[in-house]
This record gives sequence, structure tokens and C-alpha cells, in this order.
Amino acid sequence: MLGASVVGYDSTVKADPQTVGPNPTSVIATWFCMQLFKTSKHVIVEDGGRARALAGADWDQFFECEDAAALARDMTATQSTPVEEDTWRAEVQAPIGGQEVWAAGVTYYRSRDARMEESADAGGGDFYARVYAADRPELFFKATAHRVAGTRQPVRIRHDSRWNVPEPELTLAINVRGRIFGYTIGNDMSSRDIEGENPLYLPQAKTYNQCCGLGPGIYLSRRPLEESTRIDMQIRRQERTAFSGSTTLSQLKRKPTELVEYLFRENSFPRGCFLMTGTGIVPDPGFTLHPGDEIDIQIDPIGSLSNVVELATGSSDRA
Repeated sequence: MLGASVVGYDSTVKADPQTVGPNPTSVIATWFCMQLFKTSKHVIVEDGGRARALAGADWDQFFECEDAAALARDMTATQSTPVEEDTWRAEVQAPIGGQEVWAAGVTYYRSRDARMEESADAGGGDFYARVYAADRPELFFKATAHRVAGTRQPVRIRHDSRWNVPEPELTLAINVRGRIFGYTIGNDMSSRDIEGENPLYLPQAKTYNQCCGLGPGIYLSRRPLEESTRIDMQIRRQERTAFSGSTTLSQLKRKPTELVEYLFRENSFPRGCFLMTGTGIVPDPGFTLHPGDEIDIQIDPIGSLSNVVELATGSSDRA
């Protein structure tokens, strides 16, 4: 069995006789269930429910290397120590270092309709119908690391906006070569009244302090997630459900590789990047977020991203 490819996984991956031990099939299988987590002290690899801290690991190196899964496997075998479950979960941070976060818009039909509705009075609705059908996707800059909230950290709504919603999105982890090596969950916080007033206000509607939720970690996979993969979101307000919705990746109009190809045209990312792939879950126009709302987004097999909503103060001070 040593050196044989594993049926049901990437056929190009070979077992390493130096690290697989007595049962190479099970080791390679769990390798593809690996997740990376960033904490205040370590990079954590979780595999089959077992967590290990990688000694000397730098977060950005997983975006800079050729094969993040292979690097995680090798470091787990040679320079890791086990950690207790209750000692690291509370320390998980947003899974971002030197990366930028970008986003794609109007990639689901539901998003197309919502954007047309909110921009109708400003005469911008036709823009969204056209970009949904166009060859070139809508791509925009979303956030740098200091604007990103990890799971269990607060996200913000703008103080000068009256209509704010979360946008749950499958988010791609992309290395410096433009290769998707993993997946995480993104929350693209959006001020719909600001964008609806004028499409040119998009950067203000989308980019501000704590405008982006990301996490909990990065699910490492060489293969695309199945089209049947569900995205679920629930918003709780004062211990009651204020909104819930779901969609599947089958509703995503554009392939993730297509979005990445456009993002990397005439653009480079020395530390890699994240790309949010758009949302298919849009609350009705009468809904807006309130301070204290709890947003929970679930994508299996990645996990869940949970954030509480704060009202921005109007100051540039993040604190």
C-alpha cells in the first residue's frame, strides 16, 4: 500500500512512507480533513478531532508554499505537540495574516434581484442585471487583516447607515500562485442603503472597521466542495430567531476557479489572499441588523462562524 494513491481523494497524492506509519490509507484520508486555526500563540492543525500546535509555524507560509496540505502534514509529523481542546478554542483568531480579503458580487440570482431592488430609485438596478450575465464578474476589495473579525469576535454596522445586513459566503483561501488550497466562512457585512443610493458608494458600504467576519479556520482541500454543500445562516435577537435562511453551492453562477482567474489578472498577492464568492441568502427589505444581534453561519465541513453585532462609533479608532 505504501506509495499508492487513495481512491476517493486526489489521485495525484501519494502516501509518504516516512510519515504514514502502519496504516497509510487512514492517514491520507484524515489528511484531507485537516483544518488550520490561528491562535494568539500557535498555528493549530486539527485532524480527526485531534489538535496539535505547530512549533515555529508562520501563518503566511501556508499561503506562500506550493502545497499547504503537504506542509501541514509534514510539520505535524516533525514539529508539533498535542494541545488540550479547552485550551485553544477560546484563543482562535481570524485566519488571516498578511492576506487581503476580496469579494465577488452578484454571483447568485437572489443577490441579483436584491441589488436591483435596492438600487432602483437611483437608476442603478440595470448594472446588477448586466454584471450577473456578463463574462467579467464583479470583484471588489473588502478588507485587510485589521478590519477582520474572527469567530466569537464582534462585527460592526456603520453609524451612518439605516439598513445593514450580513452576507454569508463561502470564502476561498488562495496561495500566491493563484491556487485554491482551502475554504473558510465569510461574513460580508453590507450597508444596503448606502450602496443602493449610488453604486459608486460601494467601497463605503462594504469596507470599514470590522466589516468582515472570517473563520473559524481554513479547511484544507485540493478538491472543490460539492455543489450540494449547504450554507445556513441564523440571526438571533434577544434569544429569538430574527432571520434564518439557506442556500447551496449549486446556486452559485460562477465557478470559484473562474473568479480566481479574474482576480489574478494583472494582480499579484505576495502573501496570498481570500476571495468571498458572493451570497445567495438575502433578508427581506424590512430587515436590518441591530446592535447585539448574534449571527451564526454554518458550512459543513468547515464549521461555523459566529459574530455579535456592534454599532460603530463614527471614530477611526477600532477600539
